[in-house]
Amino acid sequence: MRGEAGLLADLDALAIPFEAHEHAAVFTVEESRNIDADIPGAHTKNLFLKDAGGAFWLVTVPAEARADLKALPAAIGCKRVSFGKAGDMDRLLGITPGSVTPLAMINAQPESVTVVLDRSLAEAERMNVHPLRNTGTLGLSGKHVLALLRHWGHEPHVAEIPKKAG
Repeated sequence: MRGEAGLLADLDALAIPFEAHEHAAVFTVEESRNIDADIPGAHTKNLFLKDAGGAFWLVTVPAEARADLKALPAAIGCKRVSFGKAGDMDRLLGITPGSVTPLAMINAQPESVTVVLDRSLAEAERMNVHPLRNTGTLGLSGKHVLALLRHWGHEPHVAEIPKKAG
C-alpha cells in the first residue's frame, strides 16, 4: 500500500496542481456539508460496490446525487450491485469506510476494482476528494483524476450515473 505520501509524490511527479484542505473527520456527505461550504468546486460521494458476479466497483458521483443502484448496472455494464464490505475495501484499496476516494486506486491492483466517475465530475474544473483519509480534502480537476488513475494502471470509466429523483 502506497498511502498518502505516495499519492503526493505522484501528484508532484505528474505536475498535477491541487489544493489541500485539512478538517475534522467526516464519515457522511451530510457531515461534510459544513466543511464543503468553505471549499470551492464539485464535492463527491463515493460508492464501493460489489456486483452479483463478484466484481468490485468504485463509483464517484456528485455529493448531492442519490445514485439509482437498480439502474446503475445498465449504465456501467455490470450485474446487480450491493455495497461492498469494509474488509474488502481495506484489502483492495487500503482504506476504511468514510475515507473512500477514487485516489485510493493508488493501492489497487490493476483490474481488481473498476473505477467509474460521473461525467459531470470527470469534466469538472475542480472536484474534491479525500486523500485516503477523511480528515482532508484535495481539490483537483476531473481530467487530472483520470490521468492519475491511468498512471496507476487503471482504465477509468466515465458514465452518466443514473440518479433517483428528489
